[in-house]
Parts: sequence; structure tokens; C-alpha cells
Amino acid sequence: MAGWVKLQELLKAEVQQRRDEGCMVDGFPARIQEAGDNQVKLMAIYTEMCALEPQAPNVDEPNELEAIKQLRPVGPRILKDNLNADQWLDKFHGAWLGRSIGCALGKPLEYPCFMGGSDGRPGWENVYLWFKGANAWPITDYTPGASTAEQDYGIKLAPYGMESVLERISYMQTDDDIRYTVLGLMMLERKGKQWGSWDIGKLWHEVLTYKQVCTAETQSYLNFAQVTDHYEVNGQPADWAQKQDWIRTYLNPYREYIGAQIRADGFAYGAAGQPELAADFAWRDASFSHVRNGIYGEMFVAAMIAAAFVESDPLRIVEIGLSEIPRNCRLAHDVQQAVKIAQSTNDQLVLVEQIWEAFKHYDPVHTNNNAALVAASLVFAKGDFNVAVTTSVLGGWDTDCNGATVGSIMGAALGARQLPNHWVKPLNDTLYAEVTGFHPIAISECARRSYDVFRKLKG
Repeated sequence: MAGWVKLQELLKAEVQQRRDEGCMVDGFPARIQEAGDNQVKLMAIYTEMCALEPQAPNVDEPNELEAIKQLRPVGPRILKDNLNADQWLDKFHGAWLGRSIGCALGKPLEYPCFMGGSDGRPGWENVYLWFKGANAWPITDYTPGASTAEQDYGIKLAPYGMESVLERISYMQTDDDIRYTVLGLMMLERKGKQWGSWDIGKLWHEVLTYKQVCTAETQSYLNFAQVTDHYEVNGQPADWAQKQDWIRTYLNPYREYIGAQIRADGFAYGAAGQPELAADFAWRDASFSHVRNGIYGEMFVAAMIAAAFVESDPLRIVEIGLSEIPRNCRLAHDVQQAVKIAQSTNDQLVLVEQIWEAFKHYDPVHTNNNAALVAASLVFAKGDFNVAVTTSVLGGWDTDCNGATVGSIMGAALGARQLPNHWVKPLNDTLYAEVTGFHPIAISECARRSYDVFRKLKG
């Protein structure tokens, strides 16, 4: 993606994406390597890869919402509740706090040695070694800033996450997981239910700088700039469907990565108790930058979050999430496998080891492996906030994203008053998002605004 890696690296990632889509890509890796930095040769190879025809698929993975709905299992599209205003507000506060807690726990660990592993060790083992070397195992609090694992194993924390370590944390440090939650809130406050993927692009260009986006978001942000301008005042163009598909695919090998999945929360809060509406919002958002399982990841998570405001059983929450995506897609199969693993053991280390082995063929920031870890963590924890959040981070891969997603779901299910104080207090009810009006802002204020949006949308 421009601004982060060179064209050759983009094409190497595109090889894997085309392979995942069922295309025969033999010979392409060697040709890409041989082309070096020659942009003309690389683009010629890219054009060839784009023209490849997938083999007959054994899964059903459409991009369009109506087609997705035709392929999803039966599910409760709206959940009944008997919550009063105070209980609702407590759950919104819990969701925002839980997301912040999980994100802050995982942020110092969002680094290659924990995400992809090192020296033959899987990422989860490096997380374990860090906490053990800090005399902080099992995980019960934020990530310690120092550990003997650094000297013993060469493991290091992410330098950009040091404001979130145990010894220093005093607020929710700015993070893309938090920014996207803020943007979801902003979209619903401005547009209600009347918005689509075009509006997502316009909001990103208005609010986010180029360096604040990554992977699929980077490339879509860049591509959107080629088909729009700052003078547009008439809204979505008539040929948006064609432009949209180019925006989310051109030089974007990350179109099934986790980027959309982490953007679900702000939208799902506005659709609390309404998993179908939450999945609808998620589809609109994800469709700007992702395809297939990249879209389903956000729909799955959004539906789980919306359900968690009313439903407390973790397994049922996961089932409701699955009821909003195609039953025969790779993500659904992976999540179902992860749930079985979670139900087969009571040992946290055994769980994360088995999840890692089952899904390590995916990139550390792919949608499917991270969603599988999220689902497994929820089911394994049986409603325990500490166990759920720490398991999702212990598992490695995209640690802050998974911690944030699980924290959001558990926070919505439990409410703020039931969250452990030693997780809540260090945040000092303060969030920084590097977004105007939200830098800083009280976490409780974000919760109140999400609740207000929810009431307005529900009518």
C-alpha cells in the first residue's frame, strides 16, 4: 500500500489473496521477485493476476447485501428487551469501557514478535513469555512495560504502545480501533440511517489523515481520491457501484483483512438489540474497502455486539453473529471450528495453542483467524470479563483489535457497573482519538452520545 510498502510487496500479498479466491497462481511469486522495483514489469504482472479466473468455488461468498441475506441461517433479527433507561446507559458505558480496556491491553503487544511469532515460537507463546518474565502470569492486568523475556528471548513491545503499559496508563491512548468507533458514532449522529459506502469515503477524507489508515483502508482511501473531489456536493454519483468495486479492489490485496472488522462497534452501538440492522450498517461500511470475508467479519462482529446488549450467553451471541453472514463461507466455517476448540478444553494455554495451529495459515491481520480467536475467547470465558479479554490478547495476531472487540462485547453484555475496577480506573474516563472533538473526550460522554443515537434511530 502506498506510503507503507513498495509495489512489489503489494503484489506478493495479491498472490496469496488470489490463491484464497481459488485462482492458480503458480509461477507468479518468482516473476514478481525477478521484476524487483521495475514498476512497468510489476504492473504488467498485476494485470495478469487480475485477469485470472477462479476455479469453481466450494463456498458461497457474495458481496451484495441481498445475496448475503439469502444465504444466511435463520436468526433473531431483533431481540426483545425489558431494560430501562439507566440499564441501557450502563450497557453503552460498559461497551465503550470494555473496548478501551481490551484495546489498551493489546496495544503494546501489537508488534511482529507477538503477531506473527519469532525464532520458531508462535505469537501466543511470546505473549505468555512476556507476562511470565514480568511476574504477571496469569494475565490479570495491563501489559507490564518490562520483562526478562526481552533479554532472554529478544522480545520487544511496540514502541507506539508504551503509553498503555501497566506502569504508565492513565487514559485510552489514541488508536485506529478507537478512531473507527468514533467515526461510526459521528456517521450515525450526522446521517441517522441514511448513508452508504460513498459517505464513508467522504467522512474518511474529511476526518482522517492518510497516515491514520492502514492496509485495505490505506488503499481504498487513496483510490477514493482518484474518483471524487472536494467540490462534490450532490452526493453519491450514479455510477458509484462500478467505482466502488474498483476502489475496494485496485492494488488492494488486503480486501479480506481485519480492517473492516474493527470498524463495527460505533455502528453496532446505534443498533443495540437489533443484530440485523447492525449487520446492515456494517455491510455499508465494510463495502467501501473490503470484499467477501472482509465484509462478513464486520457484519459478524456488529451483530454480536448488538446482540450482547440484550443477550448474555456467549455461545448464543456467537450464533447470532453467524446468523447474519452466509452459512457456507470460509469465515462461518472457521468460527464454527474455533467454537468447537473452545468447548473442548478448560486450559487457556491449550486453547490459544490449538487456535493458533488451526488458523496460522492466515496472515496475522486477516479477518478469519482473528474472528475465530474472538469467538473462541468469548465461548471459553463463559461470561467472565477477565478471562475473555485476556484470552483474546494472549492468542497473538492482532492483539489490540481482538482485545477491543471482545471487550466491547463483554462490556455491552455486563454493563459498566460489573466491569472490574482495576481495569476501569486507570483510564480515568478519558479517551484520545486524534479526531477533532474527541481528543480528548470522556468515555462516559461517548457512551451517552451512543445511547442518544440508539434512541433516535429506534424512534
